[in-house]
Amino acid sequence: MQGKEYLMIPGPTPVPPSVMNAMSRPMFGHRSEEFAAMHKDIIGKLQKVFQTTNDLFVLTNSGTGSMETAVANIVSPGDKVLTLVGGKFGERWSELATAYKAEVLQEDFAWGTPVDLKKVEELLNANTDIKVVFATFNETSTGVLNDIEGLGKLIAKTPALFVVDGVSGVGGIEIKTDAWNVDILVTGSQKALMLPPGLGVISVSSKAWDKIENNTSPRYYFNLVKARKSMEKWNTAYTPAVSLFVGLDASLDMMLEEGLDNVYARHKLLRDATRAAIGALGLELMTQDSYASPVITSVYAPEGIGSDDIRKVLKQDFDITFAGGQAKLKNKIFRIAHMGFADKMDVLLAISGLEMALAKVGHKVELGKGVKAAQEVFLGRQK
Repeated sequence: MQGKEYLMIPGPTPVPPSVMNAMSRPMFGHRSEEFAAMHKDIIGKLQKVFQTTNDLFVLTNSGTGSMETAVANIVSPGDKVLTLVGGKFGERWSELATAYKAEVLQEDFAWGTPVDLKKVEELLNANTDIKVVFATFNETSTGVLNDIEGLGKLIAKTPALFVVDGVSGVGGIEIKTDAWNVDILVTGSQKALMLPPGLGVISVSSKAWDKIENNTSPRYYFNLVKARKSMEKWNTAYTPAVSLFVGLDASLDMMLEEGLDNVYARHKLLRDATRAAIGALGLELMTQDSYASPVITSVYAPEGIGSDDIRKVLKQDFDITFAGGQAKLKNKIFRIAHMGFADKMDVLLAISGLEMALAKVGHKVELGKGVKAAQEVFLGRQK
């Protein structure tokens, strides 16, 4: 008999039954008054999540499509841009900017550490012709949370635009788009927003519109000027993923009903319990507490054991899926996601499975020790 599967990866994440039910409703026209009314409501709800009064668009594409939308609309050939790279997804900004023929100044930070604000300030002072700074809110490949507020304060002092990849963070970690001076923030549907893949969301400041309207890069589908014109009637420039819009409306209702402060507190609690469990098992965390992501925890495999071996046992024997390491971290770390439709029992199940998998691959482990540490956090008894 096929067992129940437990998905603990940073996207796609589990979709709540109520959201799945909403998406199963009969199809309706995307040029209808019904769609326009729903679209308007969705934008209002998303503005609460983004904490912005800026223009905001729901796009039918992946999170990477939203990232390309940002680049295509604000980067003209020859523009100097600064990319802040501390992991695989930070690198994506460099790759996209290069594809649009920007002059890319890439600043690398050790994987597992956050962006150094002092270094960024030095770079901005030394390169006053930088047009755009690209950063990653939550670096999914390492589990590092970057200081977007601090970066925003630095960049706001310059003419440069500040563009942030919030694909794996928005919805699970609070971000104050306007207060933190973020000109463009992008995210995707399949992470903390609790939907299947297929939607991207992008917010655009007035400062960014000045650049967009004078941009010389070619663009067709990823054209925010067209998107803005269509929004005058709460429409979309091209055919949207109607069922996903319905699902997004339902998932946003879930989040707002829980209360955004409670959503963010829940993710932090799951992080703290997971990290306590990993520490109790004697495994090494990749990030320090001060910049540890609330939505994903990266863990080094024990010495002499490949992380992929642990993940293989988890999947084959217990139907639990953890994410692996990427690029230079391949087979060195595993990643436990606790984002979106996740709660205490998901963490306890994940840690219990991990303990058994470690035992099966030959690592000495005291069964129940990690689970107990997580339980202590949930009960408020941690030291």
